[in-house]
Amino acid sequence: MSTSTAQPWRPAAVQEVVILWAIGFFGIIVSFLLFGGTSIPKLVATVGFLYLPLIPMRWRDEDFADYGLSLRAWRQDLKLFLLLSLIVGPLFFGAFYFWVELVPQLPPELARFLTPHNGPGHFSPRLPPRFGEWVIDQLFVVALPEEFFYRGYMQTRLRDAWPQGRKVLGVRLGPAFWITPVLFALGHLAIFQAWRLSVFFPALLFGWMRERTGTIVGAALFHAACNLFVHFLEVSFFGGP
Repeated sequence: MSTSTAQPWRPAAVQEVVILWAIGFFGIIVSFLLFGGTSIPKLVATVGFLYLPLIPMRWRDEDFADYGLSLRAWRQDLKLFLLLSLIVGPLFFGAFYFWVELVPQLPPELARFLTPHNGPGHFSPRLPPRFGEWVIDQLFVVALPEEFFYRGYMQTRLRDAWPQGRKVLGVRLGPAFWITPVLFALGHLAIFQAWRLSVFFPALLFGWMRERTGTIVGAALFHAACNLFVHFLEVSFFGGP
């Protein structure tokens, strides 16, 4: 009579991603409900993004480098970050300026739905207070954990589940490339404000950078730079902290 040892349950790639995403998403919502606008929800998000993937990674004897957290392509990452910053920065400034001019012309109810800013804006360039702290925060507390979870872990696992698609600018982009920014945008609705869904669009660039270089370093740098640039524009156009 033969005996067999029961194997522990291991979810498939898509199930695994959805389960961990849901745990992280609802964990952030619960922390907001319990602690409101304190730093606790942000801490929960950072810890969740960095450590939730470690559970299945240990099952498969993987490490952070398997999901793009590596400096092996740092020169390429840095060059791509600088190139995209030079291209996207001026384009985004023009789009932001146009948006600031457009919003006062919209019905007030629609404007409140689409943007957190009220009233007209006037560009007067200035850095936000404590900008150095913002740089550290956006890079190591926001961008790096989010890029590891979404572009590093999630995009990689979904790519394992589905074939790659057509080549775009030197990179094959399949379903994983499109589904990851959708979940990234939905994850931002832990604070339910419709305009937060706009993060879908820069997430496409983050995902392309991850596929182009094979790491998340360039994407994390660009992610942090985008957040900092938006904050600079908000303060320069609308004032406030």
